[in-house]
Amino acid sequence: MRTSPAILRTAAVAVFWALPALAPPSASAQGPVTAITNARLLTAAGPVIERGTVVIRDGRIVDAGAAPPPAGARIIDAAGKTVTPGFLDSSTSLGIVEISLEDNTNDAGSAADRITAAFNVVDAINPNSTLIPVTRIEGITRVVVQPQPGRSLIAGRGALIDLAADRVSLMLRRSPNAVYAALGEAGAAAAGGSRAAATTWLREALQDARDFALNREAWERNQRREYNLSRLDLEALAPVLTGELPLAIAVHRASDILSVLRLAQEFSGLRVILLGATEGWMVAADIATANVPVVINPMQNLPGFENLGITLENAARLDRAGVLVAFGSFDAHNARNLKQLAGNAIAYGMPADAALRAVTVNGARIWGIEESYGTLQRGREADVVVWSGDPFELSTRVERVFIRGQEIALDSRQKQLFRRYRTLGPAR
Repeated sequence: MRTSPAILRTAAVAVFWALPALAPPSASAQGPVTAITNARLLTAAGPVIERGTVVIRDGRIVDAGAAPPPAGARIIDAAGKTVTPGFLDSSTSLGIVEISLEDNTNDAGSAADRITAAFNVVDAINPNSTLIPVTRIEGITRVVVQPQPGRSLIAGRGALIDLAADRVSLMLRRSPNAVYAALGEAGAAAAGGSRAAATTWLREALQDARDFALNREAWERNQRREYNLSRLDLEALAPVLTGELPLAIAVHRASDILSVLRLAQEFSGLRVILLGATEGWMVAADIATANVPVVINPMQNLPGFENLGITLENAARLDRAGVLVAFGSFDAHNARNLKQLAGNAIAYGMPADAALRAVTVNGARIWGIEESYGTLQRGREADVVVWSGDPFELSTRVERVFIRGQEIALDSRQKQLFRRYRTLGPAR
């Protein structure tokens, strides 16, 4: 029996389309490969690797160790250089503040009290802020953008972004990352002048949000009591009460920190993060026992009435007590100085590897992105920085920055102005 030509052609087409599925994907099909070789690798996940190689493909790290680079890779010889994960500043106003004293460029908070917890910094982030290139060319590839309290002690919702894209939707890595509030002096000022009033107000807000979530249908039928917060605010607090989002509370005095820890025990599932915590070292054992992380600026050492115990050794003492510590600049213009914050912490007793974790993987753990970022490990997103030397020495320069595998031009408005006016012509 002879097979018809049509049947033969159909069979041949079927075999043709089946072959690619059976064959292994080629390297070219997976995208170009970049290998940073001969570098000193500070992985933030284990011991230092001397003369190591980091391999980047399709936006991710595919290898970080002592293995030779794959054939066909673009080679960057980093002999004598140090390579780290991209740094994470865990507290900034980057993208929502351009000129601090110019109200039209400051979107960090609102003086209105109608919308507080529902306030979302994402709606105000400017991806074309001139401060972003200034920050990323100093090795900072991701930042947490947090709102500032206005009339209410609940400031709103923050976001964790990377600094590679020119569109907010492409920058977002975790949004929202937390709901922010303030106690201590700032909270007291917003609640009538007393710390006790501020804590009571925050407690009531959480109780109202819980009641609203349980009785929303009755509330919509006007069969439930009124709440002090708006519907949008109550909805924004719902994931805080279930533990889906943390409640990040700015607080400094040791007694205020203990008040926050007690508040956290009152609400099952509530996860709190301490911001500032300049007297944290005084109650470090309590913070560690409660398993509460802290975000601090280790260079803060000017005392006030709510932080008379402030010390440059705060970071080292908290770390020694077993507290999960991350560093934040609490700034926009000076987020670029994150490496100096870490260097100062080292100078005042914090181990260098702990300081590295405080600007990389610890922040990733606090904000819930540790599975994708924070270490030089296979499978992590390729936020990688090549330094001329020790990253925590002021004389060290950033030589290359990769964000999600994309190499970033080391340029900024300051550099552009420097080049433009470096040589001035004759006066006219």
